[in-house]
Amino acid sequence: TWSAAAAASPCPSRRPWTGSGGARGGSTAPLARPRRTTCSGASTTRTWRACWATSSVRSSSCSSPSACGPTRWRSCGGRSASSAWTRACAWTPRRTSWGGTTPPRCPGGWRRGCASCTRRTTTASASGSATSCASGTTARRAPAAAAPAAKAGEPLLAQTRWRRGRDRVSEVLREGAGAMGQRRTVKGWVRTMRAADKKRLLFVKLNDGSCLPDLQVVAERGRTEGFEALEGSGGVGASVSVTGVVQASSGKEQEVELSAEGVEVIGPVYGGDGGAVGAKNYPLAKKKHTAEHLRGVAHLRARTLTYSAAVRVRHAMAMATHDFFHERGFYYVHTPLITAADCEGAGEQFAVTTLLGDKARTADVPATPAGAVDYARDFFGKRACLTVSGQLNVETHACALSDCYTFGPTFRAEVSHTSRHLAEFWMIEPEICFAGLEEDMALAEDYLRYCVAYALRNCPHELKFFEDRAEAEGGEAAGLRARLENVRDSEFVRISYSKCVQLCQDAARDGAVVFERVPQWGDDLGSEHERYVCEKVYGCPTIVYDYPKGIKAWYMRLNDDDATVGAMDVLVPGIGELMGGSVREERLDVLERRCIESGVDPASMSWYMDLRRYGSVPHAGFGLGFERLVMYVTGISNIRDVIPFPRTPGQCDF
Repeated sequence: TWSAAAAASPCPSRRPWTGSGGARGGSTAPLARPRRTTCSGASTTRTWRACWATSSVRSSSCSSPSACGPTRWRSCGGRSASSAWTRACAWTPRRTSWGGTTPPRCPGGWRRGCASCTRRTTTASASGSATSCASGTTARRAPAAAAPAAKAGEPLLAQTRWRRGRDRVSEVLREGAGAMGQRRTVKGWVRTMRAADKKRLLFVKLNDGSCLPDLQVVAERGRTEGFEALEGSGGVGASVSVTGVVQASSGKEQEVELSAEGVEVIGPVYGGDGGAVGAKNYPLAKKKHTAEHLRGVAHLRARTLTYSAAVRVRHAMAMATHDFFHERGFYYVHTPLITAADCEGAGEQFAVTTLLGDKARTADVPATPAGAVDYARDFFGKRACLTVSGQLNVETHACALSDCYTFGPTFRAEVSHTSRHLAEFWMIEPEICFAGLEEDMALAEDYLRYCVAYALRNCPHELKFFEDRAEAEGGEAAGLRARLENVRDSEFVRISYSKCVQLCQDAARDGAVVFERVPQWGDDLGSEHERYVCEKVYGCPTIVYDYPKGIKAWYMRLNDDDATVGAMDVLVPGIGELMGGSVREERLDVLERRCIESGVDPASMSWYMDLRRYGSVPHAGFGLGFERLVMYVTGISNIRDVIPFPRTPGQCDF
């Protein structure tokens, strides 16, 4: 707690105490409120960190914004936790974002680092830029100097220029009671709107997509500027900007609400008869819609609770993927979408050609003497297709950079209408060099557990929403979080393909389970067999390895028994196979023989063979369909509902 005695005493790290101006070496005058301050620790640390709290119960060591609360974090050395003072200026005296100037208090309320006051203007000149507000006060900004190189843990940019100019709904709800009494501006789309007290009040649920919960806005006729415009906006689906004061909510669903002082209708809903304002014909009017209906309005379904939650989880899984591999020293490689190679050898590829223009006729397609399409006269001089996998290409970089991964769209022309197949989907495919099957299985296990843990930590509202909805409807996501926690906390079981087949045969013989088809050695395992093993036998994720060579791809390493290959599949409860991988065949003679056996011309893959001719090394990798990962984490049963614009047979709109 600040006192004259404390001001006179030396700082433990032999640096001046934070003064009332908030800058190092500032005044030692007492502050208007008792506030607790601390140096950042070691004397070699330049950045002062202070928790400007209303009492001494706050932590005396504020090493992160969360330690002090989102609006009371202050860093007194010219830097802050998120660079340009984005979390400062919660109390007076207010501080600008460029290193120490303390202008008088702005009557309009300087907020979020003094960068988004609606009454502020900025002018620039050769000598710097000046910022002023309606009070007439001016703060001078000096010309930018060359910034020193950022140290580890510090922001890369000491100053940033971009600001949202609004508060996100997620921020207001996260701050909760800490934001009460503050004036905020939020912008978003109306989820619901209802009138009360003889239309004197409007209760609006507003969402900007930043989180699952809505922010309740209360507008009052005669007090809220723009009330009539809001009332005539068409309601559900309209986009609005609301400025008001955060206050405690009397409702049970939220802690705080926004008491609107002013409303601006940005975009009304023209869904009435004859294109008039109204929500009558708005495709997402307030009622429950089927997933099939929402796929038909895929350009609007991101505004729904279910799909917006799926998008946020999808984003989290993409971030988790990049974080996981970056933390382990992998390099992200962009592999081509157009290729002349067929990674899987199945031939289910989309052809890429310029021979068929908008007005092309069958007679215009060049043909060989044998009557086949003459691709030599096509754009690439040969038959080219959209890739079904980036694996073969990423191997080229792994065999030089050691550990790489690719994460991008892939395509498969398989005529399938099931809930698990798409014509366009994304694949995650890492590749590790100087490694075998054990390392490959360990990497796959760690990656899946990391993604699940990331979702549990960063998407709690979304996972609870999916679980609650499934339990109410009897869907597959019932018990979702417990299932994910089981994956996160379990050590994956590892069994051979032969043992897996034996377990299924024994269970079928003993009457413990009834399969549609009892597997025999050499058969590809079905979902019923995979789920039985990982759900009933082991009750946790299971890795099956050493598959028969006849059911796996030509590039997988042949085992010494000449009957199996070093391949593996990861099976998870609730879905079965989720990811698959293998050791790659690094022996040139064996690889050429396997190509011929599988009907692949080794000459067409000469570049791939070169990796074995020039410094071949053992390497391995796996592939995971990104949409299937999102399905597993969310419990959504149809793959078409976890991708923005699903491409399936007969469906290529938007």
